[in-house]
Amino acid sequence: MKISTEINSISRLVGPKKAIELIAKAGFDAWDFSMFDMARFIKGTDNIMDSDHPLHSANYAAYAKELRKIGEDCGIVCNQSHAPFPSRGTEMMYYLKRAIECTALAGGDICVIHPNNFKSAEENAEMYFELLPTAKDYGVRIATENMWNWDKELDQAKVAACSHHDDFKAHIKAVNDPNFVACLDIGHAAMKGLDTSVKEMILTLGDDLAALHIHDNDLWHDNHAIPCSMGIDFDEMVKCLHQIGYKGYFTLEAEAHAKNFTEETAFDCAKELADSVRALADKFEALG
Repeated sequence: MKISTEINSISRLVGPKKAIELIAKAGFDAWDFSMFDMARFIKGTDNIMDSDHPLHSANYAAYAKELRKIGEDCGIVCNQSHAPFPSRGTEMMYYLKRAIECTALAGGDICVIHPNNFKSAEENAEMYFELLPTAKDYGVRIATENMWNWDKELDQAKVAACSHHDDFKAHIKAVNDPNFVACLDIGHAAMKGLDTSVKEMILTLGDDLAALHIHDNDLWHDNHAIPCSMGIDFDEMVKCLHQIGYKGYFTLEAEAHAKNFTEETAFDCAKELADSVRALADKFEALG
């Protein structure tokens, strides 16, 4: 079982190029290409703000290729990516297609693209139908992800696209394409108020589950903490993944952990993250 992690959090400490080097040195097999800064909305609108980020510029392709080379020179690959979000509006659609292209240029196989939180499986399918030709042209699979909204009165999560295991499966069936798969966010599945669980999600998704966002939480909030630091039962997660014959990477999205570190201690952060997910991968392998 190979392990990976998003690069966004460590990039905030040392920049993405150095982050990939540290991730490799820490023992990861792969990196998850965070593309959030490619496109961000102007507050209160569906318009994308101008940005000097390389992924937003005309040189985006060269930048993606450069990151790929850094990783390969360090002995690791890009296994998946995360497109910018929220997924709405014609301007964002342009950048979602760019994210798919950049995934391929970086060497990744899967691009995680959020569903619209407030739309049904059938409505979200229309967006994915528009994106799939681009994904197929570049040899990339699109993964949808389980999301959440927040109920301010009850102070807990409430229904969103793919937040319940049955609705997640319905999204997969609505698109019904081999280039469309599931990325299960472990933390989201464990949030109070969503009437699901990590176990129910994994067993319901079965063969459609191709990617993970692994992180811990207090079984209430979206903490994105390092595994085994809060409330999620990761032994059960591992057993369920083994039961369905999961073949993807164990990919971390424990972004909050980096808040405890500085530029000088960024490697320590990467190493703690790598050790945490390697322990889970070892448990998976020990099941035979």
